Amino acid sequence: MMEKIYKTMKSVGVWNLVLGIIFILSGLAAGTFLIVNGAKLLKKKSDLLF
Repeated sequence: MMEKIYKTMKSVGVWNLVLGIIFILSGLAAGTFLIVNGAKLLKKKSDLLF
């Protein structure tokens, strides 16, 4: 009985770590894309103003 609980808790912990790493990486990627796109907008600022 205790082994089954331990295995379940272990698998849940591993999945939490995996999902946490995936969310951190996707957040970094999204932040990078936002910074790059913002820099492009600032570079073309004179063309965008009316």
